[in-house]
Amino acid sequence: MLRSFVASLLVVVAFHSPLPGVESSAGHLGLQLAKIDADDFRGRRWQVQDFDQPDLLVVAFLGTQCPLAKLYATRLVELEKEYAPRGVGFVAVMSNTQDSIAEIAAFARDHQLTFPVLKDAGNRIADRLAAERTPEVFLLDRDRKVVYWGRVDDQYGIGFARDFPRSFDLKNAIDDRLAGRPIKTPVTRSIGCIIGRQKKADSDSKITFGNQVSRILQKHCVECHREGEIAPFALTDYDEVSGWADMIAETVRGGRMPPWHADPAHGSFANDRSMSDEDKQTLYDWADAGAPAGDLANLPEPVQYTPGWLLPQEPDMVVNVSPEPFEVPADGAVKYQYFRVDPGFTEDKWLRYAELQPGNREVVHHILAFAVPKGTKRGLGAQHGYLVGYVPGTRIEPLPKGWAKKIPAGSELIFQVHYTPIGSPQIDHSRLGMIFADDAEVTHEIVTTSAVQPRLNIPPGDDNYTVTAVQRNLPDSQLLGFSPHMHLRGKAFRYELIDPSGDRSTLLDIPAYDFNWQTFYLFDNPISVDAGSQMLCTAAFDNSSKNLNNPDPTATVRWGDQTWDEMMIGYFHYAVPRGEAKAAAPTMRQRAADAVRRNGRLRVFERIDRDGDGKIARKETPSELHATFDRLDRNGDSILTRAEVEAGE
Repeated sequence: MLRSFVASLLVVVAFHSPLPGVESSAGHLGLQLAKIDADDFRGRRWQVQDFDQPDLLVVAFLGTQCPLAKLYATRLVELEKEYAPRGVGFVAVMSNTQDSIAEIAAFARDHQLTFPVLKDAGNRIADRLAAERTPEVFLLDRDRKVVYWGRVDDQYGIGFARDFPRSFDLKNAIDDRLAGRPIKTPVTRSIGCIIGRQKKADSDSKITFGNQVSRILQKHCVECHREGEIAPFALTDYDEVSGWADMIAETVRGGRMPPWHADPAHGSFANDRSMSDEDKQTLYDWADAGAPAGDLANLPEPVQYTPGWLLPQEPDMVVNVSPEPFEVPADGAVKYQYFRVDPGFTEDKWLRYAELQPGNREVVHHILAFAVPKGTKRGLGAQHGYLVGYVPGTRIEPLPKGWAKKIPAGSELIFQVHYTPIGSPQIDHSRLGMIFADDAEVTHEIVTTSAVQPRLNIPPGDDNYTVTAVQRNLPDSQLLGFSPHMHLRGKAFRYELIDPSGDRSTLLDIPAYDFNWQTFYLFDNPISVDAGSQMLCTAAFDNSSKNLNNPDPTATVRWGDQTWDEMMIGYFHYAVPRGEAKAAAPTMRQRAADAVRRNGRLRVFERIDRDGDGKIARKETPSELHATFDRLDRNGDSILTRAEVEAGE
């Protein structure tokens, strides 16, 4: 099955969307493309008469760095293969000023485009058809007049990616036209990146890239928007950035960039990505002024990043997650993969920073790393040792000096990797980089634990299914921050601390949870927690059709590993003085292990309970399960109820 979220869509949530408040209109219908005068990336000049032969012509506006354009380029190749024999021609038009010929050539090669790909210098073709975005398609008739305008289909959109389209808009329009009938839906809403048109910059503008804009982008955006990082394009070079000026303004105005989802009414966080109103207005004014360059000699000194890493320095040790590159199939559900590595630690190690780095972000959904005694069974049965995780949106955050995680001597590393196929065979070879603290400097041990609610039973169509989970009897500790986790139906998440006297305070509230940005919310200053306190987590899920992420609004959803299942885990991280970690509450690993075992048993129970009455007899249970049946059948009546399964250890 095609993954519900492909990695290249992580930034689509933020950077690619329709014009706010503007619905598609029929204004484009009837426009005529009477002239084409453009070169392809090989240097051949194309004229409109070069496309005389096909009865219908699909003109697709694409961009080399737009994630949605990348996804739909492959779809257009499939459609051309299907419809070219039936008299339908295809041509791609690259109108972005920031797209170079070399980049267009690489795009055509990487996506194996089989039709002409034209560089639209001066946006002449885009202006003739009033094209707005990439990807955006126009179906032209024999007279080269527009008879359909909009999207290819509805599989991908703002922050969601369905496993398959529900509406085949371009295909349907072609079929209608070939059959000689009116196109049922001639206009749809195109979703994607604003075309970077050539603009005349206001030479009198006091707001310029060299002056203010480069500094704002460096502060808020460049960490991700730089070469080799998660964002699909860099925001460091003026010629590149100027083409994205309107898109930057739109996404900042819409609150999608920079990505930050915590309610400012609760908590103060060191890694708050929020942008001030003043900085936002500067970006809006700059775009309105035509993105003037200003004095590029006045640019700020570039931030120095560790080459190839998010870590603050080169790692002390790097280990491969898997012994050999892992082959991810084109489709199907891939079971969690577990890889074991012996790092050869003969003495205790104190882990100051760690980065799990996916080798192929398109197919790696998440990676978890654990340090366990040698011989420990793989997977979620491990009783301790959670080190670090990679999930969409992961960044490396600074921690207090002297605070670290302990890896006992002789430990093995176990990696759990969740792969999600994307429709073509892929290769991944992920790695873990570690920076260690000197033993003499360590004053506190960091512990990761969680509040988990595995008993999920989300009804079809429910748009606000709410559950709670609690972690009791916390030790005297310093709370660092939170890492909430849900899947595609996740809607909202809240952490509350209940002290021993019963007083309750909200520490973090996320009113709009975003699966694409699973942020570690790090406090400005750690919060003191008294022994006996409780962490209460409340989560809401939207299983309705209003949730465009929803794989299936008609399904009853329970706990499960895959993204079309759900989870409710309120990870949090605290520190205790070195040597006192044994008194800490059960780790996330232990609670998650119990949750997964319990839910695995429930799934087997439900398969056997064919009449759905909530109970099964021993005689109708396969013999290989009798030992488990007898252990869970606490009253010994040879009837196992769902409640007994849920209560079982």
